[in-house]
Amino acid sequence: MQLSKSQSNKNSPLIHYNFSGYLKELLKMFFVFFKIGFVTFGGGMAMLPILERELAQKRDWTTFEDLMDYYAIAQITPGIIAVNVATFLGYKRLGVFGGIITTLGVVFPSLIVISIIAAFLSSIEHIPEVQHALIGMNIAVAAMLTKILWTFIKTTIKTWKNIFGIVLALLAFVAVAIFKIDSSILILIGALSGLSLHGIQILSKKRKERGQEK
Repeated sequence: MQLSKSQSNKNSPLIHYNFSGYLKELLKMFFVFFKIGFVTFGGGMAMLPILERELAQKRDWTTFEDLMDYYAIAQITPGIIAVNVATFLGYKRLGVFGGIITTLGVVFPSLIVISIIAAFLSSIEHIPEVQHALIGMNIAVAAMLTKILWTFIKTTIKTWKNIFGIVLALLAFVAVAIFKIDSSILILIGALSGLSLHGIQILSKKRKERGQEK
């Protein structure tokens, strides 16, 4: 099925297909998110590099900047981050049914695997090999989260000249690490700070324009 240039725009909230094409896209998104859910370990944040590779690099369904926005929104909305992000992505590309399908796709692998593990975990968790395997998995997840942190820093704080971003990031780190402030509160404060800075920049620009006119 061929799409027009306007239809293939990844930033379009809903791509228009005929019925059979729409069903094919729903199935495609389900299996893509099923794969993502199956190979993701370590929670929603650990899913970010996989989402970037599968959705932004391989399929051009979104951008890394959009993923960052989805993660920020998912942090302050009820529910699991990974599920919320999958729902946002599915809805943006294929509407309501897209959101439902991607949510089911990313949840099913965990449901299947956890059901199997729960049936046998009590009988194998004391085995040394299993304990060492779990430790190794935790180390791998820690490495993935470190990579994600570095990606966040490079993307959000564009250059070291961005003093506002650096100061805000340091204050947020201190608030979480030392004062144990809830992350959702910090995200809201960050959003308000960004809006305030944008407003100040607009006012400053208008003042300069008025000064030039005089």
